[in-house]
Amino acid sequence: MSIRVNDLNQPELIDFNRVGSSTLGYISIAENLPFEIKRVYWTYYAPHEVIRGHHAHKELTQIIFAVSGSIKFELENIQGLKKSFILDRPEMGLFIPKLHWRTMEFSHNAVLLCLSSEQYDENDYIRDYDEFISLSDQ
Repeated sequence: MSIRVNDLNQPELIDFNRVGSSTLGYISIAENLPFEIKRVYWTYYAPHEVIRGHHAHKELTQIIFAVSGSIKFELENIQGLKKSFILDRPEMGLFIPKLHWRTMEFSHNAVLLCLSSEQYDENDYIRDYDEFISLSDQ
């Protein structure tokens, strides 16, 4: 199954469907993505009262899943448009394009799985919100 993203510059929820049954379990498949996967990571045991993220990426694009629990995302593009998303099903992914400031809040025992378009590069991170907002002037 090909994954379709309507606009590569806008965040979007993607349904990866599930195959199986409640008696045997389910599987979801990520293939034919809008980018080549160059890094996979997962985050877990994040305290639910802590807001994580507080950064954007210059080039990196991601699809993120809550494979367990739920994760609330607040995203903002460089024009100041804000969108909220809740990931609470393992077959639902969140496409996050480059240049989107993000914060996230994990439920108790949530596990985040991330498929990334680039390998880790600290220079790709924008960790200062004022620097991020100033990009709209360029």
